[in-house]
Amino acid sequence: MNDRCVIVIPARYASTRLPGKPLADIAGKPMIQHVVERARDVPGMDAVVVATDDARVADAVRAFGGHVVMTSPDHPSGTDRLVEVMGQLSADIYINLQGDEPLMRPGDVSRLALGMRTDASVGVGTLCHPIDAAEAQNPNVVKVVLARNGDALYFSRSPIPYPREAEAARYLKHVGVYAYRREVLASYSAMPQPMEELAEKLEQLRLLHAGVRIRAWEVAPTGPGVDTPECLDTVRRLMEAGA
Repeated sequence: MNDRCVIVIPARYASTRLPGKPLADIAGKPMIQHVVERARDVPGMDAVVVATDDARVADAVRAFGGHVVMTSPDHPSGTDRLVEVMGQLSADIYINLQGDEPLMRPGDVSRLALGMRTDASVGVGTLCHPIDAAEAQNPNVVKVVLARNGDALYFSRSPIPYPREAEAARYLKHVGVYAYRREVLASYSAMPQPMEELAEKLEQLRLLHAGVRIRAWEVAPTGPGVDTPECLDTVRRLMEAGA
């Protein structure tokens, strides 16, 4: 239970669908500030840092008193960026919290951290929550199927399990927050990209293919992240209403 646990928040300025996304104003603060402030409310964390490759984001974070780690702009995935951070920030468990999730609930992240600290056999942890059959059809919503102990069997953009008998299907949406043990991160870059990862464009499938256990803890449905201008408008309304 004494594992050193840190939260790393990747924040890229050059978003394809919403350039400058981390600095988007929500209720008078840049979005990245809302994420950092909620991350600071997670109990038991040893550090909260923003990982960015852009000076504008770094300056904004420092302006509100946040901590920044500058990273290369050439990483192919968020996990590769986290590996670079690991070289500058020592910990036993690294929680990768996306910089476009200002509605993140600190309690959910706390549950993730506690689960990792409690069961040392789990290499990677994440979260999920139930969704209906209509949302399960959306390929932008990643679904996960779990074993009885909560370990992930597979992640997919397709609706899994396949609804051959619709009344028997229960769908779980994967929430893209991860907790990694240091040794898993250290070996990540050497893992080959399997066909499944290349087909689905889901980097967590590289971990499953390599035999790494991914444990998913179920939480209540979460608020939306910010991927597009329309998402940003929705989140602004929710946060101004006190979400």
